[in-house]
Amino acid sequence: MSDTTPLAPMTPHAAISAFGYLRAVQADDTGAAREFAGAEPRTPEMLVDAATRIVVPVTALPGPAAGEPCEDTFALEALGRVFVTSLRPWAQAGPDTAEGIARTVIDFARQFLTKDHEDVTDTLRQLEAVGVSQALDAHPAPDGAYPVRLSIA
Repeated sequence: MSDTTPLAPMTPHAAISAFGYLRAVQADDTGAAREFAGAEPRTPEMLVDAATRIVVPVTALPGPAAGEPCEDTFALEALGRVFVTSLRPWAQAGPDTAEGIARTVIDFARQFLTKDHEDVTDTLRQLEAVGVSQALDAHPAPDGAYPVRLSIA
């Protein structure tokens, strides 16, 4: 898939599963991570999909001067695209790659998306909220369905 090919919208279930897996790996909760991965054999692909939807837009943010990009912004955007592109072959290698992909996404979030006063857990929660919101916007509940409240803890 090239960077110009639009992604099919992630389902809310896929977004919740991908970020649940990321948070389980980040917390070193091997039991929960195994449960998430066992319930969804496409976990590696979902992790790359989630990273693409979050990392590329976040790293493409405009620079500080009245919305104009600076050299660092261009470098960060290029790094985000290279990062996501490098994950894709790993995801195609099979379900056993999920933990490595998750640890790589977590390290990227820690190094490039987490501010000095934040913990990577906070960053992952913020990214999860954005990812799940995007999925819910793309897949609204049918008319007459009971509203669902999501608690992302």
